[in-house]
Order: sequence, then structure tokens, then C-alpha cells
Amino acid sequence: MDAGLKRELEEKVRAGERLTREDGIALYESDDLAWLGGLAHEVRTRKNGDVVHFNVNRHLNMTNVCTASCAYCSFQRKPGEKDAYTMRIEEAVRLAKAMEGENLTELHIVNGLHPTLPWRYYPRSLSALKEALPDVALKAFTATEIHHFETISGLSASEILDELIDAGLESLTGGGAEIFDWEVRQHIVDHNTHWEDWSRIHRLAHEKGLKTPATMLYGHIEEPRHRVDHVLRLREMQDETGGFQVFIPLRYQHDFVDMKDGKVRNTLQARTSMATGAEALKTFAVSRLLFDNVPHVKVFWVMHGVQTAQLALQHGADDMDGSVVEYKITHDADDYGTPNKLGREDLLELIRDAGFRPVERNTRYEILREYPGPDAELRESPQPMRV
Repeated sequence: MDAGLKRELEEKVRAGERLTREDGIALYESDDLAWLGGLAHEVRTRKNGDVVHFNVNRHLNMTNVCTASCAYCSFQRKPGEKDAYTMRIEEAVRLAKAMEGENLTELHIVNGLHPTLPWRYYPRSLSALKEALPDVALKAFTATEIHHFETISGLSASEILDELIDAGLESLTGGGAEIFDWEVRQHIVDHNTHWEDWSRIHRLAHEKGLKTPATMLYGHIEEPRHRVDHVLRLREMQDETGGFQVFIPLRYQHDFVDMKDGKVRNTLQARTSMATGAEALKTFAVSRLLFDNVPHVKVFWVMHGVQTAQLALQHGADDMDGSVVEYKITHDADDYGTPNKLGREDLLELIRDAGFRPVERNTRYEILREYPGPDAELRESPQPMRV
């Protein structure tokens, strides 16, 4: 990138001027990661200061049986396959209750698109979970699942959301987004929920007062221009609804080991490679710079590794997700080396070690507890990590 374009982009960012599609593509073409990260960090600091948010959550996947066979997914199983499972509601409640310790504030629920489970299973599950864990927020279901519920119930998404909210739903999850551009999407997704339905369902959720996350699966067969397009679609929708609280870039994962049943379900990996750490940091930085109307950018440490996650906090991210225990959707895919669990104390240490001040939040990003930042006695001048 020539010096003149660099200055122009710096001036636009510092003046709060919205970046264009061409600006986003130019940022991805820059090989100056220190400059790019520094610019994103300026924006992140203006929005969130020296804070890194986290919450104490658990993931619950009630079934891995799925009608779809998405090219990147190693979680799904077909009925009758080894390791296919579907929990009874009582079993899901028992498992959730076992997760209750450490002042749990959020239960994150994502499932396969089960071909025969009745629609009523889902609101009944939420009602039972809410009764068992009344103080825990239920963040449940992707827009893809809501679209699936429309098919199996004959109800509209609006009616479905009303029933789920009555049952205790506090937020949708952000999944099912992957990459919206059809040029890529047709090769990676094996279900019928694309941009039109994904955005329709999140727009309905926002109209009903729910705040939701948005995600992007990157680092497979897409190009930077597809990532830019993805963010700009979401940015335009955010202008309309204001309902996205956080943007979450998710790094595509390979199968590093064979599955327990000897199958490798990830059919993308033969023709692609995972994003490098540098590419991950660039993606966080460009996303933060483009997505000027969303308050938070989250790094999901399970998909990036702990050290890259710490560095992402210097490249635009201000949220380190939660104290996840057993994230099956990723850990079924790989032996990537991320731990199954980071507890509250682990997260506090990681955030402070990166030079930031930890703040515990709930699902709606309301502050629950603020913690001291890095120990000044251990550092002459505590600073965020540098590449």
C-alpha cells in the first residue's frame, strides 16, 4: 500500500468517516500488520477503552443429528451413525445443572437440524432449562435452526420466536452465517438458509427486542473481498435495526485427526488451508475498522488458540468470550490444542497478561463485575501486547 493511501485511510478512520468496500479490500491487501493492528486498536480503544469483556458460559448441544452435510462441518451425524445422539429433555436439564457452578450466567445452545424431532421439543427444552436455571440466560439456536423450525412446525418465524421468548430465550446465536456471498456459499453450505432468510430472522429478533451476535466463518475458500462483502451486508442491516451487539470472526478448522468412526467429514480441507495467525489478526483488524456501528468484536479463543486470541485484543477485539467447557462443534473437528475449559481465573490471567483490564458481562453486555487490570508492580508500564 502506498503512503498516500495509508494517510487517506488513517484520516478517514480518525475522523470517524465510514470506510467503503474498496477501502476494506485495500486494507486486506496491506502487508503492514503492525500499522493495520494499530489503527484497529485506536478504534477499539475509542469504543471500549482498556477493557476486555468475558462471561461465564457453557455450551450445550442437545443433538448432533443433522439433515445437512455442510462441507466444513465435522459435528453432524446422520441417524443411526456411530456417535449420533439426541438428548431427552430431562438429560439436557441434568447436564445443564451439572454446569451450574462458578456463577454461570449463560447457556449457549446449538444443535443439528434433526429430521424427526418435533417442534415442541425446542420450546419445552427451553422452559425446562429456564425452570432449572432461572438466573442463567438462554442464548439458543442459529437462524438456520429457526428456519428449520418453520419447516417442521408450519409456523412463521415470528410465531416461533414469540414462543421461544415466552419459554425463556434471551438471544439467538450468530451461527449459520458462514460467508453470505453465493459464489462461496454454494460450495460450503448444505442447507437452505442463506442471506435472505438469515437476515430476515435476525431482523425479526431485533424487532422483538432481542440483541444478537453476528458471525463470519473465514479462512477456507473465500477471498478477502467476500469477507468485506459479508461485513458490509451486516453493517447495512445494523444501520436499520441496531440489534447486533457483537461481531465474531470464526476461524475455519481442519480435521487434524480421524474421527472416532474413521470418517473425515470436512470435505473442504483437501483444497484449502487454515488461516495463519497473521491472517487471523488481519481479519480482526479489518472487521473492526469496517464494522463502525457494532460495539464489540469477539475473539473465540477455542477456534484461534489462546495466544492468537490474546494478540487479537491488540487488533480490534475487546471480548474474549467465556469459560467454555467442551465446545463439541470445534473439538469434534480437530485436535487443535485449545483446552476444553478456561475458568474465570484463567481468563482473568490471560486478559491481564495481554495488558488489559477484565470486565465480566452478561449476555446483553451489562457489566456484572469489574476486576483490577495488570499488576503495575510486575510491569514498569503495563501495555497491550505487541506483535
